Amino acid sequence: MSKRCSVLCDTPAGVLSCELELPEQATIAAALSAARELLGETALDWEHAPVGIYGRIQPRTHVPVHGDRIELYRPLLIEPRASRRLRARQEALAGSGSAGRRQPRRG
Repeated sequence: MSKRCSVLCDTPAGVLSCELELPEQATIAAALSAARELLGETALDWEHAPVGIYGRIQPRTHVPVHGDRIELYRPLLIEPRASRRLRARQEALAGSGSAGRRQPRRG
């Protein structure tokens, strides 16, 4: 028996993906090896990048099931919380003029 899984890689050039037909007991490592041959070397650090299935980090020894989407992640350029704080600070500064203030209610 076999299973079909997809592999997605987030690269600076965009998302690369492929569909694979794998043996039933194939691990994430085996799927990545097969995907690497199809997608090429430019995607990411195939050996060390974190991997997951549907957004949950998994070890490379994990055996995915039929239909799983295996994802190869690249490092974040900025931590999400820091990014939100920066945007909030910029919005607060942009709204600090009179246009951003609420007018008092008149009775």
